[in-house]
Amino acid sequence: MTNLWRHSYTKLLSQLSQTKSLNPVLQIQTHLTKIGLSNDSKHRNHLINLYSKCGAFDYAWKLLDESPEPDLVSWSSLISGYAKNGFGKDAIWAFFKMHSLGLKCNEFTFPSVLKACSIGKELFLGKQIHGIVVVTGFESDVFVANTLVVMYAKCSELLDSRMLFEEIPERNVVSWNALFSCYTQNDFFSEAMCMFGDMIVSGVRPDEYSLSNILNACTGLGDIVQGKKIHGCLVKLGYDSDPFSSNALVDMYAKGGNLKDAITFFDEIVVPDIVSWNAIIAGCVLHECHHQAIDMLNQMRRSGIWPNMFTLSSALKACAALELPGLGQGLHSLLIKKDIIQDPFVSVGLIDMYCKCDLTKDARLIYDLMPGKDLIALNAMISGCSQNEADNACLDLFVQTFTRGIGFDQTTLLAVLNSATGLQAPNVCKQVHALSVKSGFQCDTFVINSLVDSYGKCSQLDDAATIFDECPTPDLPSFTSLITAYALLGRGEEAMKLYLKLQGMGLKPDSFVCSSLLNACANLSAYEQGKQIHAHVLKFGFMSDVFAGNSLVNMYAKCGSIEDANCAFSEVPRKGIVSWSAMIGGLAQHGYAKKALHLFGEMLKDGVSPNHITLVSVLYACNHAGLVEEAKKYFETMKDSFGIEPTQEHYACMIDVLGRAGKLDDSIDLVNKMPFEANASVWGALLGAARIHKNVEVGQRAAEMLFNLQPEKSGTHVLLANIYASVGLWGDVAKVRRLMKDSRVKKEPGMSWIEIKDSIYTFIVGDRSHSRSDEIYAKLEELGQLMAKAGYVPMVDTDLHDVERKQKEILLSYHSEKLAVAFGLIATPPGAPIRVKKNLRICLDCHTAFKFICKIVSREIIIRDNNRFHHFKDGSCSCGDYW
Repeated sequence: MTNLWRHSYTKLLSQLSQTKSLNPVLQIQTHLTKIGLSNDSKHRNHLINLYSKCGAFDYAWKLLDESPEPDLVSWSSLISGYAKNGFGKDAIWAFFKMHSLGLKCNEFTFPSVLKACSIGKELFLGKQIHGIVVVTGFESDVFVANTLVVMYAKCSELLDSRMLFEEIPERNVVSWNALFSCYTQNDFFSEAMCMFGDMIVSGVRPDEYSLSNILNACTGLGDIVQGKKIHGCLVKLGYDSDPFSSNALVDMYAKGGNLKDAITFFDEIVVPDIVSWNAIIAGCVLHECHHQAIDMLNQMRRSGIWPNMFTLSSALKACAALELPGLGQGLHSLLIKKDIIQDPFVSVGLIDMYCKCDLTKDARLIYDLMPGKDLIALNAMISGCSQNEADNACLDLFVQTFTRGIGFDQTTLLAVLNSATGLQAPNVCKQVHALSVKSGFQCDTFVINSLVDSYGKCSQLDDAATIFDECPTPDLPSFTSLITAYALLGRGEEAMKLYLKLQGMGLKPDSFVCSSLLNACANLSAYEQGKQIHAHVLKFGFMSDVFAGNSLVNMYAKCGSIEDANCAFSEVPRKGIVSWSAMIGGLAQHGYAKKALHLFGEMLKDGVSPNHITLVSVLYACNHAGLVEEAKKYFETMKDSFGIEPTQEHYACMIDVLGRAGKLDDSIDLVNKMPFEANASVWGALLGAARIHKNVEVGQRAAEMLFNLQPEKSGTHVLLANIYASVGLWGDVAKVRRLMKDSRVKKEPGMSWIEIKDSIYTFIVGDRSHSRSDEIYAKLEELGQLMAKAGYVPMVDTDLHDVERKQKEILLSYHSEKLAVAFGLIATPPGAPIRVKKNLRICLDCHTAFKFICKIVSREIIIRDNNRFHHFKDGSCSCGDYW
């Protein structure tokens, strides 16, 4: 009967070893003690094995200590339990204790202790045990040899691993799997694929583990074609329902670019495990199907499987992309409950999520609580601050961590440069530049391009150009950065030259380059060059790009062709507020007030809400058409109708509207009622109104405020002098001029530009530097005679020089815009429109003269001054003499 019980308990303990259930084991041990079978070596070994598998090492050690002569089986069970539960150091310690007792290892003990060395990457100890393996003669055992292959590979000694593999006399599929696994885990995917081919040639049939590993290699290579072939092998060999293979297939299709197939294979898994869910959720995030990723997470939780660190990391990325702070905070709570909040990988995910949801303070709290901050965490925090325009926080954090020795990389420098740009801090750019040179990042393309961009946006164009010129192989982003900087700062000619250099290098421009060039042409009023860039936009297929489309509208409008601007506007595929605002502003500047207001109404019907820029254009349109009541309506209802509080710009427009309409008192009243201190634009509008009404008192008050706000601006002095001159106060005119001289304020000279055949020509008053000056002045003489016959009388009152009338007439005749128009008449084909840009407002005499000239020569003359466009045609101007 005792032998029968002994046999029954042995069988029962063997069955329990498969379940890893602790309570039944404790009950059986108690019962064995009661009936006197607790000292039986077989039962004791089974119990030690069970306790070790369950991680109950105190019970296992107690049994081992109570054993009169613990044998190799007991020690092997303990070592195996430690290794399987991830306690590598404990397993190695137990091995050396066993070895010190004189017990010799066998083919079951060596694999366990070598696995323990792999867990902790204990290469030195692994080599010692390798020596024992050789001495004891187990190096030829295939199981031991396979574990040695894995140990060396896990300790990053792949050459030794491969050499040991080659020395295995009779390699089985496990040997090959060991090497496949090592290669894929160390990202040597191509080598794994080659080895798989060698295995097939050697006649060894792959099993489900072989194929799963090779699928992982295909995933790593992004080789979905080869992955499909392996999938075929799985089906052919009957392993397609294997859990490892199914998970590998889901992962491969998700990461290989076919999320639909990944979902199909996921749905075919009868009982998906945590690995399956993680693969499909990560795949959804990778393909930016973030809502689907969240849905999958909810399905997984409903199925009874709780997310782990990897699941929640993917879910945090989805929350970040969707900007769902509520859900992100819920996941944060879940991470705290599961006690994995301290994991660095998870902490970085939380920092990224909170930053993307514009909760920088919460992100900073997570960062500050991290026990061991590394460069990845620093970059996540610094980049988040920079992206959320917390630029000072970004720079402060960089300085703090730099002194602590965490270090930095290109990502850190890019974030710091972005914040330096946001703060307009060129000194910080210079410091980062010096740091990049010192640390060897001056050759990094991303850092170079970011330096060019930052210097350019901080108005340090010479530094930006130097960085660009020193770059051995400038690429498209570096060209884009410098071209954009030139365009923004009004150096359009340099931008165009750089574009020619880009083309000469064989680089294909992108839509951003074209947009920047179009903006440069707009600032230069370079119509012909703008048309050429338009041709490139068509050539390279950027017409569907919203940025390029908006830039075309802006360029044509600012180059004087509102018809071309309208055509470009009609071709913008998805009209946003920028598109509508550009076209409304263009119409307003060209004097088409009613069309601008009609388009504004169309925009509202289209469901697009205006921004403050749109409403400035609307008020501007009303202003230059004398639509006072309409302007009042828009100004007074903009907050209620559109939720936009009036800004200084809106007040300035409204003050100008009232002033031009003869309501100077209303203008003054509006200034006094403003909810904030008036800025220069408001006082400038009031000064302009005072000039129109020749009101010395109001003009003096506005000018005094402007002298305090913008002492360096000469326009204030000129307008005040105009007011004095208009009422004959020549002594006060002289005082203003003396004030300018004493303050070293120089009057901005009137300059005009005209584009002829891709070249831009500049003129100033009385200019004789042009090679065709004789022809230009002869043309002006001819025009003067023709205009006189037509009834033109020079408006000498507009000239403030204290000289004789005849001299004033001569000075008026040679204004820069008249020289430019005369050159246009002799240098362009008959009938072609003449487009001129002027840096100051056109004077009344030139405005009158051009109405005569356009009729005499039967040409349209388009003048863009610093305020608006004037289209002179058939003896009249588009402004209706109201500018």
